[in-house]
Amino acid sequence: MIGQMLEEAWSALGANRLRSLLTMLGMVIGVGAVITMLSVGEGTKARVAAMIASMGSNLFIVQSGSAQTGAVRTGAGGQQTLTAADAEAIMELPGVVAAAPVAPGSAQAVTAYGNWQTQVMGTTEAMLTVRDWGLSSGAAFGESDVRSALRVALIGQTVATNLFGDSEPVGQTIRLRNLSFTVIGVLAPKGQSLDGRDQDDTILVPVTTAQRQLFAGRFGDTVRYIMVQAASSEAMAGLQTEMTALLRDRHRLSLDQEDDFQIRNLAAIADTAAETVQLMTLMLAAIASISLVVGGIGIMNIMLVSVTERTREIGIRMAIGARKRDVLLQFLLEALMLSLVGCLIGVAVGVAGAWAVSLTVGMDTVVTTQSVMLSFAVAAAVGVFFGFYPARKAARLHPIEALRYQ
Repeated sequence: MIGQMLEEAWSALGANRLRSLLTMLGMVIGVGAVITMLSVGEGTKARVAAMIASMGSNLFIVQSGSAQTGAVRTGAGGQQTLTAADAEAIMELPGVVAAAPVAPGSAQAVTAYGNWQTQVMGTTEAMLTVRDWGLSSGAAFGESDVRSALRVALIGQTVATNLFGDSEPVGQTIRLRNLSFTVIGVLAPKGQSLDGRDQDDTILVPVTTAQRQLFAGRFGDTVRYIMVQAASSEAMAGLQTEMTALLRDRHRLSLDQEDDFQIRNLAAIADTAAETVQLMTLMLAAIASISLVVGGIGIMNIMLVSVTERTREIGIRMAIGARKRDVLLQFLLEALMLSLVGCLIGVAVGVAGAWAVSLTVGMDTVVTTQSVMLSFAVAAAVGVFFGFYPARKAARLHPIEALRYQ
């Protein structure tokens, strides 16, 4: 029964090919726009997720506090209050995977092959754990290197490319502020951070080497900030409270004194970024969905015309025994077929549009199975919703009046 009705519906649409194609055009444009917009949103979300993952997971940044001179108050880091010993104390807290002190600065790196201005971070071996940062070659410096303040360095991929080209960096020497450092390892590529900074444009050296030799006089025995990795996202809220209490006690702050440090929860920032991208994706899809409504109105309009043109046919069907529900189902199937065929073409247009955006603009696009299935579900709903009134009108025709219709 249903199969026969589908054949009849297809024949009815085929009898007016141009009109059917123009009717489906609204659905084609609507579905194509939705697929393209969702693919752009998903691509952006995937890129943001990759950037967040490159920073590491469950991270805190503990920064030095601000300083005040008279009425003038500096921002975070204006007062050097953190030390590597603070990082070691934080490491003892339950729920902490690793804590890495950081004494950052910049320097002109010089080799026999060329030179390059880059960021230099004095830190410990814990930085590789905190940032989930592997090595593409060589080995990391260890605790003994930090204690001895050795002049050894780990370099990022950008630095390696600009200083050594195709040569192997491990074992070679670079000069930083007229000090010779031996490259013992090359960091695995990280890509851009959320703020657009190249994470591979960096050099890691032992924190003691940075404090005593490379940036002597700038830090003393202090560090600019400490990066802390929690064991899980669930433990972060409680861990932040424990770190605050620990540092206040170590810095001997009284109850009426403000914290001389700041703790930033990077997981919360990452979640906010992900939510923003998700909201943007939904907004783009909602805007594109307006075309689906326009397409549905087109389907309703053409089905009303079809009912008018086929009034005598409806009368004959009902005269030979067709029930009202049979007529209703027949016209609903025609509306649904218009919608789904338009959706199928629209999916192809949307995939092609996503590919074109990726190729011409350079944006990441991801066409997901969920977006395609959603498009078909919406198209079916639009077909039934906008096709119901014409189908109901056809089903409610009186057989005698329908037969008399000219």
